[in-house]
Amino acid sequence: MGLRAGEYGRLPTEQPNPRTRGIDRLSTIDVVRRLNAEDARVAPAVAREAKEIARAADAIAQSLAAGGRLFFFGAGTSGRLGVLEAAECPPTFSTPPSLVVGVIAGGKGSMFKAREGAEDDERDGRRQAARRARRGDVLVGIAASGVTPFVLGALAEGRRLGCRTVLISSNRRPAGSAAEIVISPQVAPEALSGSTRLKSGTAAKLVLNSMTTAAMIRLGKVYDHWMVDLRPTNHKLRLRAERMTADLAGVSPAKAKAALRRAGGGVKLAILCLKTGLAPARGEALLRAAEGSLRAALEAA
Repeated sequence: MGLRAGEYGRLPTEQPNPRTRGIDRLSTIDVVRRLNAEDARVAPAVAREAKEIARAADAIAQSLAAGGRLFFFGAGTSGRLGVLEAAECPPTFSTPPSLVVGVIAGGKGSMFKAREGAEDDERDGRRQAARRARRGDVLVGIAASGVTPFVLGALAEGRRLGCRTVLISSNRRPAGSAAEIVISPQVAPEALSGSTRLKSGTAAKLVLNSMTTAAMIRLGKVYDHWMVDLRPTNHKLRLRAERMTADLAGVSPAKAKAALRRAGGGVKLAILCLKTGLAPARGEALLRAAEGSLRAALEAA
């Protein structure tokens, strides 16, 4: 699946950027301003991909609602972004760690020490996907160039297994991709030619944020603008849980804290019981019937 040198050199992410020529001759403040000007191009490029990001989010929500799982496959910076996104889902949305999983080329050690050659192992990408995925899961490949063999191998195996497949890339027409949905914010060329940890990495992070958040909203894990499914596992999160419970239920902080204690720390259950007067056991049953959606449970109460 690898490209020849001439083909690789034509990728958008490998092109020189005329706006940053001579950047090494600028003062430090001007270097920072030039980099920031390039970064400002990222969000509009991601916005132009809204339709495909929404398609991916809906596919993820449908899969997770049906018992499927979500995997992110990537190498280098892209792999680290996928692992980060997966790691943030349990505390933010109370998902079990096995539901959203990041897989980085070269294994866990590659999170902390670069193993650049691992991205070229297409067969390992296939193996890693075959070990983990099953029909109905969603595999998201993250590859700035769109041609990373490890990622393309994982997507190809995922497609063979009957998974939904998504590719996030800064290359408009990735060669040889098995992705059903391609999200390709056009942010290239990079400020430093070929350094895809810059704009391409920022774009991928924005896409991942939007995609997973939209999917979790569709799954009822957000009420209004609050993360009502958060897991209050530290002091900051416990305070946040108390604050949102008080705000949404219209009660004092003391009453919110007491309700959370009765609800075993469950924000949605505490709010539901406060707003309806239900006992926790009845509230839990109502939330189960509403498939975890606080809004649906409140409407049914």
